[in-house]
Amino acid sequence: MDRTEENRQEYKELQHRVKREVSKAKQKAYEELYTRLDTRVGEKDLYRLARQRDRDGKDVQQVRVIKDRDGRVLTSEESVQRRWKEYFEELMNEENEREKRVEGVNSVEQKVDNIRKDEVRKALKRMKSGKAVGPDDIPVEQYGFMPRKSTTDAIFALRILMEKYRDGQKELHCVFVDLEKAYDRVPREELWYCMRKSGVVEKYVRVVQDMYERSRTVVRCAVGQTEEFNVEVGLHQGSALSPFLFAIVMDQLSEEVRQESPWTMMFADDIVICSESREQVEENLERWRFALERRGMKVSRSKTEYMCVNEREGSGTVRLQGEEVKKVLEFKYLGSTVQSNGECGKEVKKQVQAGWNGWRKVSGVLCDQKISARIKGKVYRTVVRPAMLYGLETVSLRKRQESELEVAELKMLRFSLGVTRLDRIRNE
Repeated sequence: MDRTEENRQEYKELQHRVKREVSKAKQKAYEELYTRLDTRVGEKDLYRLARQRDRDGKDVQQVRVIKDRDGRVLTSEESVQRRWKEYFEELMNEENEREKRVEGVNSVEQKVDNIRKDEVRKALKRMKSGKAVGPDDIPVEQYGFMPRKSTTDAIFALRILMEKYRDGQKELHCVFVDLEKAYDRVPREELWYCMRKSGVVEKYVRVVQDMYERSRTVVRCAVGQTEEFNVEVGLHQGSALSPFLFAIVMDQLSEEVRQESPWTMMFADDIVICSESREQVEENLERWRFALERRGMKVSRSKTEYMCVNEREGSGTVRLQGEEVKKVLEFKYLGSTVQSNGECGKEVKKQVQAGWNGWRKVSGVLCDQKISARIKGKVYRTVVRPAMLYGLETVSLRKRQESELEVAELKMLRFSLGVTRLDRIRNE
């Protein structure tokens, strides 16, 4: 094409025309989007849009290299994939030392109906929430994965216990037990034994065994997908059944050492052991360690922590196999910070920060002035407010702390509606 002045002018006009048409098409698409978002059908698109805008604002650069065992940097796709596979194959097939069981257990032979398609559909729908269903004989000390029992129940029970001992000016000793890679280290043989010991019908035991036989997985990384490899230890991640199986294992392994609530509180693999004396809680901790580690689970020495309420001088500390357990004044239990002095200021500040983190994730929607206030309010109530208020129903708040929460909420709402102090609009 000739680069004449006439052709150049024609090109510019066409370019402007194309830009105008693209702008009109985008405007029309956005108008249709915002109209749809205001309907019940479009509410799902709303959260999808929020996630998309959150991703668009992040750095998506991925590392495409990795170091081998000797510290050499691998750059080729094949070698990087091979190294990822090697690493996770070792990690997911590592099994702790344990005693082999010599005693047997009787299986429960009972005629049961075949698994129906609608039951499978229900199980698949429940995978996201991961809740156990049906009667189960799990002890009352177990809060995790139980219907109508949430983390707030366990948090509230612990806070009430600590408050009672503070009011009575008595010492309370608590050890927060952490298990190393709890889900990934459950020995399969122990799982079958615990299921049979719990009275699970043999047919169901065999169904679960079939699910776990020759289970394989892959690693998806920045340079593609690795080859498949076997996983022969631990429970399936993401399965609706896994939380229930883990609860059965923990129930059986702790049967002889578990005390009644509130002296023992269990939420999945988060265990709290409480006692009125340091010596007693140390003894109970050792009993728990022995009961779990002889069957293939392992108590983390670095993450297990000890807290004392109303501590007197010279109370000492707790030891586990001669090793001193870390002593703390506060502990983050199930996402909520409990302090030995009963204060909750740090918990409120942490929750305010959690609220702002939630707000930033959906700020692409909340700060879009073309989206109605009604829709923004719904997003705020379902995403931001629950994040900020999580666990606070278990806390006795003072006026100053209530004010902190109110100030944070009003700031978020003003940002969302584009209202500044210059607008002189009162909070009411």
